[in-house]
Amino acid sequence: MPTYEYRCLDCKRRFEIFMTYAEYGTRPVACPHCGSSNVQRRIGRVRIARSEDALLNNLDDFADPSALEGLEDDPQALGRVMRKMSRELGEDLGPEFDEVVDRLEAGQSPEEIESALPDLAEEPPGEF
Repeated sequence: MPTYEYRCLDCKRRFEIFMTYAEYGTRPVACPHCGSSNVQRRIGRVRIARSEDALLNNLDDFADPSALEGLEDDPQALGRVMRKMSRELGEDLGPEFDEVVDRLEAGQSPEEIESALPDLAEEPPGEF
């Protein structure tokens, strides 16, 4: 079954719903976090296959450690760097990653994000 990505316009959280092609557009969608039906469909990422060399060439911006200086004092710059690295590597790091990066780009400090989203610091069972 396809996965459809949504964002709740009330609580601002992102979530995914699994449904068949036949269900899409006919099945009502509600936010699993707050129960609101005021949701908006998000278009997922499109993956393009690239060689490892091409990936590494695109990360040349980060080869110089001085390019990363000052990120700890600038949450918006940190968010932009995190989003660029994610895009260049072609990895989908999940809705939690997107939520953190969105908050960084909005100017929230990592400490504010950690206190607002305490579940992010918890490790899933069975992982170290």
